[in-house]
Amino acid sequence: MTGVRVHDARACVLGEGPIWHSWSGALFWFDIMDRKLLCDDGRAWQFPEHVSAGGWVTETRLLIASETSLSVFDVKTGLSDHICDLEKNTTLTRSNDGRADPWGGFWIGTMGKNAEPDAGAIYRFYQGELRQLFAPITISNAICFAPDKSCAYFTDTPTQKIMKVLLDDATGWPNAAPNVFLDLASDDINPDGAIVTTDGRLINAQWGAARLAVYDPSGTMSKTIEMPTDHITCPALGGGFLFATSARQGLTNAQKKEQPDAGKTFAIATDLKPQPEYLVIL
Repeated sequence: MTGVRVHDARACVLGEGPIWHSWSGALFWFDIMDRKLLCDDGRAWQFPEHVSAGGWVTETRLLIASETSLSVFDVKTGLSDHICDLEKNTTLTRSNDGRADPWGGFWIGTMGKNAEPDAGAIYRFYQGELRQLFAPITISNAICFAPDKSCAYFTDTPTQKIMKVLLDDATGWPNAAPNVFLDLASDDINPDGAIVTTDGRLINAQWGAARLAVYDPSGTMSKTIEMPTDHITCPALGGGFLFATSARQGLTNAQKKEQPDAGKTFAIATDLKPQPEYLVIL
């Protein structure tokens, strides 16, 4: 855990979706189960349903995925505008991992609220259309994109495989069947959220393993970063730091006592270079 420090001491039930705000040099993230958006300047916003992931539209406007919709939320005014429904006709599912893509689209995964098998899917919102890409999915995670726009990555966490899918250079839509990029089953590793650096390295949070792992573009592990709690959920890069959200969810009472920093957001000084947080084009 050398170099790892608590960046924000607010302990989330299920911290997720960290996203860098380059205009102000601030980090935003979600507590899915507590239905909150948080910022490391101390602000927090409460929502009426689960919120999990976002993509910047402008300096103050954030596209947010909730359990029933995509909406644009203004962090300055607190006002929200509905964009489209997301599995609105079921109470079984909620949004989970998501990220803006280099074309101005937004990928979002869903899952059962109790991780019901095959209850979820992965979608892309682009040019006003929400289209399902992959289903069935049990726990959607690790949505991220190669810096040369050649491919996207994603996982269905229980499969313990991170998939790679080729993308059309002009539109960003998948144009081939997904293939396995990383098979982590032999090490019993559960891949959670992920990002890709400017030089193509994939950084993956690994649920239950108390670590972040860095893989080169060929899939070879180049580095692991040990973390102070088991359930590390998603990384982010910004301002010379590698951030990571975490969760108290899924820990026993004994584990919570042994891991007092569970659910907090961490930071590590790094020379890893981030891709920009791509803007969603509505």
